[in-house]
Amino acid sequence: MEYAVLGWPPDGPTLDLDHRSFSYAGKFVMSTTGKAVARSDDDIVGAVAFNEDRTDETTLWFRYVTVREDRRGEGIGPELLSFALDRAAERGYEQVTIGVNNPFAYQAAYRAGFGFTGDTTGIAELVLAWPADRSRQTYQAGLDQYRERELSPAESSFLDRHRNEEPPETV
Repeated sequence: MEYAVLGWPPDGPTLDLDHRSFSYAGKFVMSTTGKAVARSDDDIVGAVAFNEDRTDETTLWFRYVTVREDRRGEGIGPELLSFALDRAAERGYEQVTIGVNNPFAYQAAYRAGFGFTGDTTGIAELVLAWPADRSRQTYQAGLDQYRERELSPAESSFLDRHRNEEPPETV
């Protein structure tokens, strides 16, 4: 797998991802966000879009993360997030945040090194940040937020399997 930053905000590149294979595909055509990708055999299999926080130039927001449908579950998302997180730190960002709307994305962000802040966005996303508290208590507090929601059977099963566990190791 090859990982690359294609550009930084506000002069980021655009990506034309197939909406049948990638969630949020339409969000990657914006040219005001930076982009990083995961490639396999020159094909994009994952992407993340990011921009600076409007009020704090030392904070970068990861806005959209997607992995091609047929490659989900292989660890591409956490590895791509970790790669982009490292590049952001090298570029001088002191904090990186991400909002996630399901327990699978929550777990992927934790595996990349993020931790739950206790905050949510107006669209019911849990906000995770780096650097952050990655204690078992904080990790479980985020999972508990999902347990209060209407979930798919796969999400409920995932949450049951991770009850009382420590946060996952980072990739």
